[in-house]
Amino acid sequence: MFSLHLLDNTIKMDKFSWVGSHENEVIDDLYKTYLKNPDALEKSWQHFFAGFELARAGFPVKPSGFTGTEMNKEFAVLSLIHGYRQRGHLFTRTNPVRARRKYVPTLDIENFGLGKEDLNRTFQAGNDIGIGPARLSDIVEHLEATYCRSIGVEYVYMRKPEVVEWMKEKMESCRNSREFSEEERKDIFYHLKLAVGFESYIHKKFPGQKRFSLEGAESLIPSLDAIIERGAELGIEEFVLGMAHRGRLNVLANILAKPYENIFKEFYGREYEEDIWNGDVKYHLGYEDEVTTHVGKKVKLKLMPNPSHLETVCPIVQGMVRSRIQSVYHGDYSKAAAIIIHGDAAIAAQGVVYETIQMSQLKGYKTGGTIHLVINNQVGFTTSYLDARSSTYCTDVAKVTRSPVFHVNGDDVEALVYTIILAMEFRQKFQTDVFIDILCYRKYGHNEGDEPRFTQPLLYQVISKHPNPRDIYAGKLEKLGVMTQEKARQEIRNFDRFLEEKYKASEKIEKLKIRKFLLNEYESYEMPSKSMFDQSVDTGVSADMLMATAEKFNTLPDNLTFFKKVNRILSDRRMMVFDHRLDWAMAELLAYGTLVAEGHPVRLSGQDSERGTFAHRHASFVVEGTDEKYFPLKHVSDNQASFHVFNSLLSEYAVLGFEYGYALAQPNGLTIWEAQFGDFHNVAQVVIDQYITSAFEKWGMMNNLVLLLPHGYEGQGPEHSSARIERFLELAANNNIQVAMPSTPANMFHLLRRQVKMKMRLPLIVFTPKSLLRHPQVVSAIDDFTRGGFREVIDDPFADPQTIEKIVFTSGRLYYDLLKYKLEKGISHVAIVRLEQFYPIPNRQINQIIRKYNTTTLVWAQDEPENMGAWPLLSRKLECLGMKVVARPESASPAVGLMEIHTRVLNQIVDNVFDVKEIVANKNV
Repeated sequence: MFSLHLLDNTIKMDKFSWVGSHENEVIDDLYKTYLKNPDALEKSWQHFFAGFELARAGFPVKPSGFTGTEMNKEFAVLSLIHGYRQRGHLFTRTNPVRARRKYVPTLDIENFGLGKEDLNRTFQAGNDIGIGPARLSDIVEHLEATYCRSIGVEYVYMRKPEVVEWMKEKMESCRNSREFSEEERKDIFYHLKLAVGFESYIHKKFPGQKRFSLEGAESLIPSLDAIIERGAELGIEEFVLGMAHRGRLNVLANILAKPYENIFKEFYGREYEEDIWNGDVKYHLGYEDEVTTHVGKKVKLKLMPNPSHLETVCPIVQGMVRSRIQSVYHGDYSKAAAIIIHGDAAIAAQGVVYETIQMSQLKGYKTGGTIHLVINNQVGFTTSYLDARSSTYCTDVAKVTRSPVFHVNGDDVEALVYTIILAMEFRQKFQTDVFIDILCYRKYGHNEGDEPRFTQPLLYQVISKHPNPRDIYAGKLEKLGVMTQEKARQEIRNFDRFLEEKYKASEKIEKLKIRKFLLNEYESYEMPSKSMFDQSVDTGVSADMLMATAEKFNTLPDNLTFFKKVNRILSDRRMMVFDHRLDWAMAELLAYGTLVAEGHPVRLSGQDSERGTFAHRHASFVVEGTDEKYFPLKHVSDNQASFHVFNSLLSEYAVLGFEYGYALAQPNGLTIWEAQFGDFHNVAQVVIDQYITSAFEKWGMMNNLVLLLPHGYEGQGPEHSSARIERFLELAANNNIQVAMPSTPANMFHLLRRQVKMKMRLPLIVFTPKSLLRHPQVVSAIDDFTRGGFREVIDDPFADPQTIEKIVFTSGRLYYDLLKYKLEKGISHVAIVRLEQFYPIPNRQINQIIRKYNTTTLVWAQDEPENMGAWPLLSRKLECLGMKVVARPESASPAVGLMEIHTRVLNQIVDNVFDVKEIVANKNV
C-alpha cells in the first residue's frame, strides 16, 4: 500500500497526463512484473523513474501496440542511459599513464536487464539522447562516445533540472566532442609547441635547477588560451589567476607574455634593481598584462603571486575578483572571472579549498563562478594518489556546491580544449563553479633535482617512455593531413632558436627588477618609509559633518518596523551626540560614515560583524517579522561610496584571504576583517605570514587591509584573552605593517580614517577592546574628532612634569586600571603614558615625553605574560632607555583559567607599577 500511495503522489506531482489516466496499467506494468521477486524491488523503482524520464521528455509512456515486456525493455534502456550519465565517468579512457581502477557494477547491458539479442532492436529511448528511435547498439555507442572516452563528467547530482538538462543537451548532442578546423588545430599545436619547447629549453640550459616544470601537463597552455578566447567572446574583460609553482613559469611566459629573457635572468641573476626588495624565487612571482584575442578583444590577465603554501592563493583570488567586479564592472559578474589551478594532492587535502568553495554562493563573497583546473599528476611529492585521499576523485570537494566536474585525458588536447570551452560557457550562463580534472603526469620528481623512482618505480617506468602531448598531437595532425612531421619539427627548431636569442638578451640585463603588481592601481601611492609616520595625517572632520552623519545612521525609515530594543540603542546614541560624549561604537560608525560620504568605499566582514561579537556595533537592523535588513550607513548621503558589512561563514583562513585580495584591488577603500575573538586569527596564520606581513618585501605588493582583533585580559581564560600581539611584532620589520592598540574612541576614529588618508598603503593590525566598549571613562568629546589625527602616544593629562619621578608606559585596558589606582591613591609622582602604536615604534614621540619629564626611571607595564605582548619588541628596540618591565610571569599559555588567579595577578601588576611599599613609606613620613 505504501508503494501505491507513493506512486499516486508522484503521478499527481509530475502531472503526466497519460500515466495519471492509466494508473492501473502503470501499476500492472511497473509493479506486478517486478515485485513478484523481492530482490528486484530496487531495479523496479529504477525502471519506474526511468519511465517518468521518458514521459518528461514528451514520449508516450504506453504507446499503442506495446506489450508489457516491450515497455519494460524501453525502461531498461532508459535506465541504461541514466547509468551512463550517472556513472559513465568511472569507465573512461582518461588516464594517460595508468590503468583505471575497476568499479562494479559495470555498464554492461546485462546489468540492466538487456541482452545481446536486444542490440539490433530499435528503442524509442533513443529520443532521450537526441538520436531518435535507434538500435540499442547505436545507443550504447553514442553513450560510450559521450561519457566514456577521453572525457568523463559528473553532473546529474546538480539540483536544478534546467542546469542538468543544459549539460545533457550540450554533451549528448555532439557526443562530447567537436570537430576543430584546420586553423584551430594549428593554433593548438602552436601553443603546445610553446609549452613543450619552453620546458625543454630550460631543462637543457639550466640543468638541475628547480623550476617545477609543466612537463606531462603541457596541454594546460592551449587550454588556458581557449578559456581566454572563449571567455572574451562571452563578455569577460578580466581574468584573475591563482596557481601553485608547478607550471607557473610556463604560464607566465606563454599565457601572460612575461618576457622570456626576464625569466631566464631569474635563473642566474645576482641582485635586484631596487635594494628594498628581498624578492622571492621565480616560480612564486606574479604578473599582469593585457592580451589581445584572435578576434581583437582586449583581456586583462592577472596572475597572483603566491607562496609554497598550496591553495592559500585560492581565497585571495576570489577576493580580488569580487573587488574588481564591484569597483570596476559595477557588479556585473559576467565581466571578470577567477581561474584557480590546483594540484591533485592539494585540492583533495587542503582545508582552505573547502572553505573557499563554501564561500562561493554566499552574498558577501560570490564571484559569479570560478574555473577550477586540476593538474592531476596522480602523485603528491612522493605520495601515491591512493594514500593521498579517501574520496574517489581529488575533485570530490566540488560536490559541496554540486558543481559539475569534468575528468579529461591530458594527452587528448582537443578533448581538453573542447571541455574548457564548455566549462566557460557553463560559468557564464549559470555563474557557478566548474571543475576540470586534467589527468596527466609529472615527468620528473617533485622538482627537477628529485629522483621519483625511489618511491614510484612502476609509474616512472611508464612515464620515461611516454611521448609528450606536443608530439602526440603532431602525429594526429599528420594523419589528418593538417601538418607534416617535417613541418612540425621545423617549427620546433625555429622556436628553440628564438629562445636562444632571448637567452642572449637576458645576458644584457644587469639587475633583476620586480615588477610591481597592480601598477596602475597603486601609481598614486608612495613607497612606505619610516619618515612618513613622523608626519601626522590630519583626519579631523567638521562638527557639522559629524552631526549630520550621526543623524543619518541614528534614523530609521518610518515605513519599517524594528525590534523595540533598537529604539533604545538609537536613543542612547542620540543622547551621546547631545552630550558631546561618544563611545567606541559611535566613533567606529562615524569613521565609516564620514569615509563613505567622502567617496571611500568601506567593507567590513567577519563572524558576527554586523552586530559585533560584543553587541556594540549594530551596523544593521532586522525589520520585524522578516529576514530583511536595513543598513543605516548605506544611506548617509546621495552620492556616497558603497558600504558593506557581512557576517562571514565560520572561517578565518579563507575569509581573511578573501579580504586581503579584496583590499588589494581597492586601495582607495577601507577593507576590514574582524576576528570574533583576537586569538582566532591564528587559524589564518598562513595568510598573515605569507601575504599580510611579507608580500611587500617579496613581491613589492602594497595592501591596506585592516585586521580588528579583540584583545584584553579580563579573566576569560587562555583562548579569549590575547590576540597575540607578540606574533605580529615578531613579523614587523622595515615598515611592513602598522600595529596599534587605541585606547579612546576618538583615536580609533582617527586611526581608521588615517588608513585611507595617508599616502602609502600598509596593512593595519588593530587590537580592539572588549570591556572598554562600555567603560564609563572610555568616551571622547566631539572636539576630539574635529581636529588633529591619530595620536601614536598619549601623554598623562594629570601629570605635573615638576613632580614626576617615574614614567610608566602602557597600553589598552591596563591603562584604565592604573589610572583608577593612581587617582584613588592620590599618586602624583608617576606619569602614565599610553603607547597607542606599537609599530612602527614612535621613537620621536617617546623621546619627547622622556625629555618633558626629565627622569630616567622608565617602566613598561603590560597585562600579558612577560614573554608575550609588546615587551619582546620594546626590550630590543628601546634597550638603550633602560626600561624595566612589569608583567605577568612568563607562560606558555596566554592566560590563566580562574578569575580569582587572574585578579590576584592583576593586582600584583598594579602594586608593582606604583611600588606600593615606597608610597606607603612616604605617607608615614
